[in-house]
Amino acid sequence: MADNARAKRLADLIREVVAEKLHRGIKDPRLGTHVTVTDTRVTGDLREATVFYTVYGDEEDRKAAAAGLESAKGVLRSAVGSAAGIKHTPSLTFVADALPETAKTIDEALARARAADEEVRKASSGAAYAGEPDPYRKPGESAADDADLPEGSDAPDGEDESA
Repeated sequence: MADNARAKRLADLIREVVAEKLHRGIKDPRLGTHVTVTDTRVTGDLREATVFYTVYGDEEDRKAAAAGLESAKGVLRSAVGSAAGIKHTPSLTFVADALPETAKTIDEALARARAADEEVRKASSGAAYAGEPDPYRKPGESAADDADLPEGSDAPDGEDESA
């Protein structure tokens, strides 16, 4: 079992090698410059590597890129093996990264929140606060307020009426 630092270093190396090979070494028109390697994860035993990628374009471009990556898997694994120089080259699995869809969902939620905030701001633009401008009692006002109370009502805020 390899330590986590070694697995991290190998994952970084795989990400760099695969990205460079996709950019310069593979002439598949389905891949081109549309594919971006976002992350790579390697298992603890260094036998399997998962390469996460995104594709710039529509759904057809994503499907074509997935097919292109599957067909170039052997070439990419050979390039990783020669660059890594380890006994067993990890098998590569390509997974489309959900990052763009997640970012789009978050952007839409933020846009809805901004629109709701703007509606609240428009609704409250001419509104006034309920009650008096200063709702707190001042020290000298309690006697005048007690005179305004109707008979039989309770004294405000714990004051004793019999005193």
